[in-house]
Amino acid sequence: MDNNTRKLRNQDINPCIEESDGSQRCLDANNYDKSMCSAYFLTYKNCRKYWHNLMVQRRREGVRPEMPTAEERQEILAGLGGKPY
Repeated sequence: MDNNTRKLRNQDINPCIEESDGSQRCLDANNYDKSMCSAYFLTYKNCRKYWHNLMVQRRREGVRPEMPTAEERQEILAGLGGKPY
């Protein structure tokens, strides 16, 4: 596995692995008909947008690391009562 693939599969770096996998499974199940998977794509897009905005906010506030770790993200989501996307 190359470095880029390893980064994409790292829970601490990529907060949207579950949504990405859901999109890929949908494409596989529907013979790569993108029109059948728009809900999965939208969920993934909203996930990336949510965590990107949070990362930008943390960067502005000087919080390190900019992207919360997988553990921190679970606590954030639990505090929100689930995924906001």
